[in-house]
Amino acid sequence: MRILVTGAAGMLGTEVCRQASERHEVFATTASTLDVGRHDVVFCEFDRLRPDVAIHLAAWTDVDGCERDPDRAYRVNTLGTQNVALACQRRDIPLIFLSSIAVFDGDSLEPYTEFDTPNPRSVYGRSKYQAELTIQSLLRRYYIVRAGWMFGSGERDKKFVGKILQRARESSELRVVDDKFGSPTYTVDLARALERLVESGLYGVFHIVNSGGAPSRFDLANFILECAGITSCRAIPVSSADFTLPAPRPRMEAARMLRLELLGLNWMRPWPDALREYLSHLEP
Repeated sequence: MRILVTGAAGMLGTEVCRQASERHEVFATTASTLDVGRHDVVFCEFDRLRPDVAIHLAAWTDVDGCERDPDRAYRVNTLGTQNVALACQRRDIPLIFLSSIAVFDGDSLEPYTEFDTPNPRSVYGRSKYQAELTIQSLLRRYYIVRAGWMFGSGERDKKFVGKILQRARESSELRVVDDKFGSPTYTVDLARALERLVESGLYGVFHIVNSGGAPSRFDLANFILECAGITSCRAIPVSSADFTLPAPRPRMEAARMLRLELLGLNWMRPWPDALREYLSHLEP
């Protein structure tokens, strides 16, 4: 297949391109080569490259930044997605879109399934949910994938796992919230699942995260310190009320892959196994 990937320089995009290029012709685009906020540019690029499928990963994922600048959030995350979806519509090709568990309000006591009703609280969550609705209104063939707490990319990891490792090497104590829960998701496993999803032809909305329950941020931090062999630093549980942030953080950001379970497609391994493997490859 000829696959066009937006956001190819990101944490997931890099891994998607690496894996997909082993079997397919991949066109990797970045913010500097493809401004998804401009429909004319998007249309021209699709016409020039003539892809068979598009994987849309480009997004503004700074949750607090989105809260401060909603216009930019909707331009990139919602209208940018609309432009990509319209380009897919013009060429009659399927679209894979990476969404987020942030489309839910976080009030549930259990991990969210694909059959729960979204109710986003943050600008970021609303911009991603509006993107989902736009895709569903424009296309017949689409895969909307909601993922969880991402980790991967080694030294380029700027998300939770990367931050914990960096701060643990600089401090003897880490204050980590114990009242926020989520689903760790390894980019290597997610990229492989996206390729399988495309090959399946099973269109719709999917949650794809590593299995194994819903750890708190505190639980996850302790696991990271243990697996990385860091004994000079300890995690201290604190309440999220101790931190003042521009954007609200859902209590529950964990997901259950109910649709894949019902289809008998158990692709994702438990997150402790995935995270342990990831940490074993990093420099001490």
